[in-house]
Amino acid sequence: MTGCGILVDMTETAELGDFLKARRAALDPADLGLPTGFNQRRVAGLRREELAQLAGISVDYYTRLEQGRARNVSDSVLESLSRALRLHRDEETYLRNLAAPKRKRVARPRAQRIRPELQQMLNAIQSPAFVFGRYLDVLAWNPLGGALSFDFSARPPGERNIPKMFFLDEHARELHPEWATVAKEVVANLRSESGKYPDDPYLAQLVGELSLGSEEFRKLWAKHTVREKAHAWKVMINPIVGELRLRYETLRLPDDPDLALVIYTAEPASDSERALGLLASWVADPAHA
Repeated sequence: MTGCGILVDMTETAELGDFLKARRAALDPADLGLPTGFNQRRVAGLRREELAQLAGISVDYYTRLEQGRARNVSDSVLESLSRALRLHRDEETYLRNLAAPKRKRVARPRAQRIRPELQQMLNAIQSPAFVFGRYLDVLAWNPLGGALSFDFSARPPGERNIPKMFFLDEHARELHPEWATVAKEVVANLRSESGKYPDDPYLAQLVGELSLGSEEFRKLWAKHTVREKAHAWKVMINPIVGELRLRYETLRLPDDPDLALVIYTAEPASDSERALGLLASWVADPAHA
Protein backbone atom coordinates (compact mmCIF):
# COMPACT_ATOMS: atom_id res chain seq x y z
CA MET A 1 0.00 0.00 0.00
CA THR A 2 1.13 3.56 -0.55
CA GLY A 3 0.48 6.79 1.32
CA CYS A 4 1.46 10.14 -0.17
CA GLY A 5 4.44 8.72 -2.09
CA ILE A 6 5.89 6.48 0.65
CA LEU A 7 5.47 2.73 0.45
CA VAL A 8 3.83 1.53 3.64
CA ASP A 9 3.33 -2.20 4.11
CA MET A 10 0.66 -2.41 6.80
CA THR A 11 -0.26 -6.06 6.21
CA GLU A 12 -0.48 -8.12 9.37
CA THR A 13 2.38 -10.45 8.39
CA ALA A 14 4.80 -7.57 7.77
CA GLU A 15 3.73 -5.81 10.97
CA LEU A 16 4.06 -9.00 13.03
CA GLY A 17 7.58 -9.65 11.76
CA ASP A 18 8.69 -6.06 12.26
CA PHE A 19 7.23 -6.00 15.78
CA LEU A 20 8.99 -9.22 16.80
CA LYS A 21 12.31 -7.93 15.43
CA ALA A 22 11.94 -4.60 17.23
CA ARG A 23 11.09 -6.16 20.57
CA ARG A 24 13.86 -8.75 20.22
CA ALA A 25 16.36 -5.97 19.52
CA ALA A 26 15.14 -4.06 22.58
CA LEU A 27 16.03 -6.86 25.00
CA ASP A 28 19.28 -6.51 26.93
CA PRO A 29 21.27 -9.78 26.88
CA ALA A 30 22.92 -8.80 30.17
CA ASP A 31 19.53 -8.93 31.91
CA LEU A 32 19.25 -12.55 30.81
CA GLY A 33 22.78 -13.59 31.76
CA LEU A 34 23.96 -13.78 28.16
CA PRO A 35 27.41 -12.66 26.92
CA THR A 36 27.48 -9.07 25.65
CA GLY A 37 31.04 -8.63 24.38
CA PHE A 38 31.64 -7.10 20.94
CA ASN A 39 33.20 -10.29 19.61
CA GLN A 40 30.17 -12.30 20.56
CA ARG A 41 27.45 -9.83 19.57
CA ARG A 42 27.49 -7.29 16.73
CA VAL A 43 23.82 -6.26 16.77
CA ALA A 44 21.53 -5.01 19.54
CA GLY A 45 19.29 -7.35 21.45
CA LEU A 46 18.98 -11.12 21.28
CA ARG A 47 19.73 -13.44 18.41
CA ARG A 48 16.86 -15.38 16.89
CA GLU A 49 18.11 -18.66 18.33
CA GLU A 50 18.33 -17.15 21.81
CA LEU A 51 14.80 -15.80 21.67
CA ALA A 52 13.49 -19.09 20.27
CA GLN A 53 15.14 -21.00 23.12
CA LEU A 54 13.61 -18.66 25.71
CA ALA A 55 10.17 -19.11 24.13
CA GLY A 56 10.54 -22.88 23.87
CA ILE A 57 10.01 -23.03 20.11
CA SER A 58 12.24 -24.07 17.24
CA VAL A 59 14.52 -21.54 15.57
CA ASP A 60 12.99 -22.45 12.20
CA TYR A 61 9.46 -21.74 13.42
CA TYR A 62 10.45 -18.45 15.01
CA THR A 63 12.28 -17.43 11.83
CA ARG A 64 9.12 -18.15 9.84
CA LEU A 65 7.17 -15.94 12.26
CA GLU A 66 9.54 -13.01 11.71
CA GLN A 67 9.40 -13.56 7.95
CA GLY A 68 5.59 -13.67 7.88
CA ARG A 69 5.48 -17.30 6.75
CA ALA A 70 3.70 -18.79 9.77
CA ARG A 71 -0.09 -19.03 9.97
CA ASN A 72 -2.59 -19.65 12.79
CA VAL A 73 -0.17 -19.11 15.66
CA SER A 74 -1.43 -20.94 18.75
CA ASP A 75 -2.27 -19.25 22.05
CA SER A 76 0.48 -21.21 23.79
CA VAL A 77 3.11 -19.92 21.35
CA LEU A 78 1.86 -16.34 21.75
CA GLU A 79 2.02 -16.68 25.54
CA SER A 80 5.55 -18.05 25.34
CA LEU A 81 6.66 -15.27 23.00
CA SER A 82 5.09 -12.65 25.27
CA ARG A 83 7.03 -13.97 28.25
CA ALA A 84 10.28 -14.30 26.35
CA LEU A 85 10.00 -10.79 24.89
CA ARG A 86 8.88 -9.41 28.28
CA LEU A 87 5.86 -7.72 26.74
CA HIS A 88 3.56 -5.61 28.86
CA ARG A 89 -0.22 -5.95 28.54
CA ASP A 90 -0.68 -3.50 25.67
CA GLU A 91 2.16 -5.07 23.69
CA GLU A 92 0.76 -8.57 24.22
CA THR A 93 -2.67 -7.42 23.02
CA TYR A 94 -1.03 -5.88 19.96
CA LEU A 95 0.84 -9.13 19.26
CA ARG A 96 -2.37 -11.15 19.50
CA ASN A 97 -4.22 -8.75 17.22
CA LEU A 98 -1.56 -9.11 14.54
CA ALA A 99 -1.42 -12.88 14.89
CA ALA A 100 -5.20 -13.39 14.87
CA PRO A 101 -6.52 -15.38 11.88
CA LYS A 102 -8.04 -13.30 9.10
CA ARG A 103 -11.51 -14.68 9.73
CA LYS A 104 -11.50 -13.04 13.16
CA ARG A 105 -10.66 -9.57 11.83
CA VAL A 106 -12.51 -6.87 9.98
CA ALA A 107 -10.34 -5.49 7.18
CA ARG A 108 -12.52 -2.44 6.49
CA PRO A 109 -14.03 -1.17 9.76
CA ARG A 110 -17.33 0.65 9.57
CA ALA A 111 -17.53 4.43 9.59
CA GLN A 112 -17.71 6.01 13.04
CA ARG A 113 -20.54 8.34 14.02
CA ILE A 114 -21.38 10.24 17.18
CA ARG A 115 -24.90 9.90 18.56
CA PRO A 116 -26.57 13.22 19.50
CA GLU A 117 -26.99 11.92 23.04
CA LEU A 118 -23.23 11.46 23.33
CA GLN A 119 -22.60 15.04 22.24
CA GLN A 120 -25.20 16.19 24.76
CA MET A 121 -23.32 14.34 27.50
CA LEU A 122 -20.04 15.95 26.42
CA ASN A 123 -21.59 19.41 26.64
CA ALA A 124 -22.77 18.67 30.19
CA ILE A 125 -19.25 17.78 31.41
CA GLN A 126 -17.62 20.71 33.23
CA SER A 127 -14.09 19.72 32.19
CA PRO A 128 -12.45 19.52 28.77
CA ALA A 129 -13.79 16.37 27.15
CA PHE A 130 -13.41 14.66 23.80
CA VAL A 131 -14.45 11.53 21.93
CA PHE A 132 -11.62 9.89 20.02
CA GLY A 133 -12.15 7.40 17.22
CA ARG A 134 -9.82 4.98 15.51
CA TYR A 135 -6.27 6.21 14.95
CA LEU A 136 -6.82 9.14 17.35
CA ASP A 137 -9.31 11.00 15.19
CA VAL A 138 -11.13 13.66 17.24
CA LEU A 139 -14.80 13.01 16.50
CA ALA A 140 -16.45 15.27 19.10
CA TRP A 141 -15.63 17.70 21.90
CA ASN A 142 -17.32 20.05 24.35
CA PRO A 143 -16.83 23.86 24.29
CA LEU A 144 -14.11 23.79 26.95
CA GLY A 145 -12.29 21.04 25.10
CA GLY A 146 -12.45 23.08 21.92
CA ALA A 147 -10.67 25.96 23.66
CA LEU A 148 -7.95 23.84 25.26
CA SER A 149 -5.30 23.66 22.52
CA PHE A 150 -5.96 22.89 18.86
CA ASP A 151 -8.93 24.60 17.20
CA PHE A 152 -10.80 21.54 15.91
CA SER A 153 -13.72 23.53 14.53
CA ALA A 154 -11.38 25.35 12.13
CA ARG A 155 -10.24 22.06 10.56
CA PRO A 156 -12.12 19.80 8.14
CA PRO A 157 -13.16 16.45 9.67
CA GLY A 158 -10.42 14.55 7.88
CA GLU A 159 -7.74 16.73 9.46
CA ARG A 160 -8.96 16.41 13.05
CA ASN A 161 -6.39 13.75 13.80
CA ILE A 162 -4.02 14.03 16.76
CA PRO A 163 -0.95 12.47 15.06
CA LYS A 164 -1.40 14.80 12.07
CA MET A 165 -1.70 17.84 14.30
CA PHE A 166 1.28 16.83 16.43
CA PHE A 167 3.68 16.07 13.61
CA LEU A 168 2.47 18.21 10.70
CA ASP A 169 1.30 21.39 12.49
CA GLU A 170 4.14 23.80 13.30
CA HIS A 171 2.18 25.22 16.25
CA ALA A 172 2.09 21.89 18.11
CA ARG A 173 5.45 22.50 19.78
CA GLU A 174 4.30 25.93 20.98
CA LEU A 175 1.18 24.44 22.55
CA HIS A 176 2.96 21.47 24.13
CA PRO A 177 6.25 22.35 25.88
CA GLU A 178 6.87 18.63 26.54
CA TRP A 179 6.37 17.88 22.86
CA ALA A 180 9.03 15.17 22.56
CA THR A 181 7.57 13.14 25.41
CA VAL A 182 3.98 13.50 24.24
CA ALA A 183 4.97 12.73 20.65
CA LYS A 184 6.31 9.34 21.76
CA GLU A 185 3.02 8.65 23.54
CA VAL A 186 1.00 9.66 20.48
CA VAL A 187 2.93 7.27 18.21
CA ALA A 188 2.70 4.45 20.76
CA ASN A 189 -1.07 5.06 21.01
CA LEU A 190 -1.40 5.01 17.22
CA ARG A 191 0.59 1.79 17.00
CA SER A 192 -1.72 0.19 19.56
CA GLU A 193 -4.78 1.27 17.57
CA SER A 194 -3.26 0.02 14.31
CA GLY A 195 -3.09 -3.55 15.60
CA LYS A 196 -6.87 -3.79 15.65
CA TYR A 197 -7.26 -3.19 11.90
CA PRO A 198 -3.85 -3.75 10.23
CA ASP A 199 -5.49 -4.10 6.78
CA ASP A 200 -7.39 -0.79 6.95
CA PRO A 201 -6.37 1.27 3.87
CA TYR A 202 -6.95 4.52 5.79
CA LEU A 203 -4.27 3.48 8.27
CA ALA A 204 -1.72 2.92 5.50
CA GLN A 205 -2.59 6.31 4.02
CA LEU A 206 -2.28 8.04 7.40
CA VAL A 207 1.08 6.43 8.22
CA GLY A 208 2.34 7.25 4.74
CA GLU A 209 1.35 10.89 5.04
CA LEU A 210 2.93 11.21 8.48
CA SER A 211 6.10 9.42 7.36
CA LEU A 212 6.48 11.70 4.38
CA GLY A 213 5.87 14.87 6.38
CA SER A 214 7.83 14.17 9.56
CA GLU A 215 11.23 12.61 10.13
CA GLU A 216 10.46 12.45 13.87
CA PHE A 217 7.37 10.36 13.16
CA ARG A 218 9.29 7.98 10.89
CA LYS A 219 11.89 7.33 13.58
CA LEU A 220 9.34 6.82 16.34
CA TRP A 221 7.10 4.60 14.21
CA ALA A 222 10.06 2.36 13.36
CA LYS A 223 10.61 1.65 17.07
CA HIS A 224 7.30 -0.30 17.25
CA THR A 225 6.52 1.03 20.73
CA VAL A 226 2.97 0.11 21.77
CA ARG A 227 0.86 1.79 24.44
CA GLU A 228 -2.91 2.00 24.78
CA LYS A 229 -4.20 5.51 25.45
CA ALA A 230 -5.22 5.35 29.11
CA HIS A 231 -4.16 8.09 31.54
CA ALA A 232 -1.28 10.50 32.06
CA TRP A 233 -0.33 14.08 32.88
CA LYS A 234 0.04 16.62 30.10
CA VAL A 235 1.35 20.19 30.12
CA MET A 236 -0.14 22.65 27.61
CA ILE A 237 0.29 26.33 26.86
CA ASN A 238 -3.21 27.68 26.34
CA PRO A 239 -3.32 30.92 24.33
CA ILE A 240 -5.92 32.41 26.71
CA VAL A 241 -4.84 31.43 30.24
CA GLY A 242 -1.26 30.20 29.83
CA GLU A 243 0.24 27.01 31.20
CA LEU A 244 -2.06 24.16 32.22
CA ARG A 245 -0.96 20.93 33.87
CA LEU A 246 -3.82 18.47 33.43
CA ARG A 247 -4.45 14.79 33.91
CA TYR A 248 -6.53 12.85 31.42
CA GLU A 249 -8.45 9.62 31.85
CA THR A 250 -9.69 7.48 28.97
CA LEU A 251 -12.92 5.47 29.06
CA ARG A 252 -13.93 3.06 26.29
CA LEU A 253 -17.59 3.12 25.31
CA PRO A 254 -19.18 -0.31 25.97
CA ASP A 255 -21.29 -0.43 22.80
CA ASP A 256 -18.39 0.71 20.57
CA PRO A 257 -14.90 0.00 21.99
CA ASP A 258 -13.35 1.88 19.07
CA LEU A 259 -14.70 5.09 20.62
CA ALA A 260 -12.90 6.56 23.63
CA LEU A 261 -14.14 9.29 25.96
CA VAL A 262 -11.19 11.38 27.21
CA ILE A 263 -11.65 13.85 30.08
CA TYR A 264 -9.03 16.31 31.38
CA THR A 265 -8.96 17.53 34.99
CA ALA A 266 -6.63 19.70 37.06
CA GLU A 267 -5.26 19.06 40.54
CA PRO A 268 -7.69 20.55 43.13
CA ALA A 269 -6.71 24.02 44.40
CA SER A 270 -3.84 24.23 41.91
CA ASP A 271 -2.91 27.08 39.59
CA SER A 272 -4.08 24.90 36.71
CA GLU A 273 -7.51 24.46 38.29
CA ARG A 274 -7.86 28.22 38.66
CA ALA A 275 -6.67 28.79 35.09
CA LEU A 276 -9.09 26.16 33.83
CA GLY A 277 -11.89 27.99 35.65
CA LEU A 278 -10.90 31.23 33.93
CA LEU A 279 -10.93 29.45 30.57
CA ALA A 280 -14.40 28.09 31.32
CA SER A 281 -15.61 31.61 32.07
CA TRP A 282 -14.08 32.87 28.83
CA VAL A 283 -15.80 30.08 26.87
CA ALA A 284 -19.14 30.81 28.55
CA ASP A 285 -19.01 34.49 27.55
CA PRO A 286 -21.51 34.94 24.69
CA ALA A 287 -19.13 37.32 22.93
CA HIS A 288 -16.44 34.64 22.70
CA ALA A 289 -18.93 31.88 21.92
